[in-house]
Amino acid sequence: MRLTIVGSSPAWPNPGGAQSGYLLDGPGRLLLDCGPGVLSKLREESAWPELDAIAISHFHLDHWGDLVPWVWGSRYGPGRDLPPVSLHLPPGGRTYLASLAGQFGGGPDMFDRAFAIREYAVGVANEIAGFEVVPVPMKHYTVDTYGFRVSDGSATLAYSADSAPNGGLVELARDADLFLCEATLAVWEPEPRGHLSLAEAEAAFAESGARRLLVTHRPRELPVTDGIELAYDGLALEL
Repeated sequence: MRLTIVGSSPAWPNPGGAQSGYLLDGPGRLLLDCGPGVLSKLREESAWPELDAIAISHFHLDHWGDLVPWVWGSRYGPGRDLPPVSLHLPPGGRTYLASLAGQFGGGPDMFDRAFAIREYAVGVANEIAGFEVVPVPMKHYTVDTYGFRVSDGSATLAYSADSAPNGGLVELARDADLFLCEATLAVWEPEPRGHLSLAEAEAAFAESGARRLLVTHRPRELPVTDGIELAYDGLALEL
């Protein structure tokens, strides 16, 4: 399994950076989240991204916003002759996107015409682009949000999405080969919680027994301490 960090910025983009987007190459090509700037980064390697599937963790804009320009490029641009990408959404996601579509001028079925839409089952293994993907509920303010535990049969990636400290986060990363974990905050925030500080990400990693921690979704203004690996756009790792 190969992981490429396409975008690693938090809710406000780091200078020159894209927001959340993490590409896995293995049995297929799977993109976890598709925030603003991700499509542009993917187009640097080919005229139009050739993916098998996209999985969206939650509906904060920095994790799904580039699905909108993806629609136009797949219908009228360089992606028009390619088969639609399989789009895997949280429960209720199809109806939610349809409710927004009118604001983008594409009609209520704009996303259905551009993607093969499915809603994933939570807490069980879903087959997505040849990977086994288990969506696990996270604690992210009041927004339904799911971390992804992804396996190709030999390696396992745990992706936190956005999450405050909670037991589900630790279980998501249990004994994983790589824990890709957000660490947005300088210090903890008051309730309702939605994100992790670096210390909280490190604590979850230590408790999980995962083999390696890669911190993401972190503002450039908050450097990490020595010994902590920080994701950056373009970083590629073999698991």
